[in-house]
Amino acid sequence: MAFNGKWETESQEGYEPFCKLIGIPDDVIAKGRDFKLVTEIVQNGDDFTWTQYYPNNHVVTNKFIVGKESDMETVGGKKFKGIVSMEGGKLTISFPKYQQTTEISGGKLVETSTASGAQGTAVLVRTSKKV
Repeated sequence: MAFNGKWETESQEGYEPFCKLIGIPDDVIAKGRDFKLVTEIVQNGDDFTWTQYYPNNHVVTNKFIVGKESDMETVGGKKFKGIVSMEGGKLTISFPKYQQTTEISGGKLVETSTASGAQGTAVLVRTSKKV
């Protein structure tokens, strides 16, 4: 149950180019640039409840079972069906506009999101510490 716990953003690299590539408005990008995102994860085997707390009291909760199609929601409120896979301790999912891999590395939660579009590719790496 390595993912269990409450995590707070410690650093993020590639935030602005990634957000622009997936179409997040500039005012929302500005609010989130220095925001300490809190992610709360409850893991029970392959069952996960993944809650993220964003600026302006915006909360997104996704419940999923590894390997099974689940109803999911993006930070922008878009609903989609996705399958989270786990290989080598890494969780991977394809969101509508990007691919995300999450792992525990050095006691930190590391989320790597990759988006590709006409303007190229952008990678966001968000590292969070346990709180």
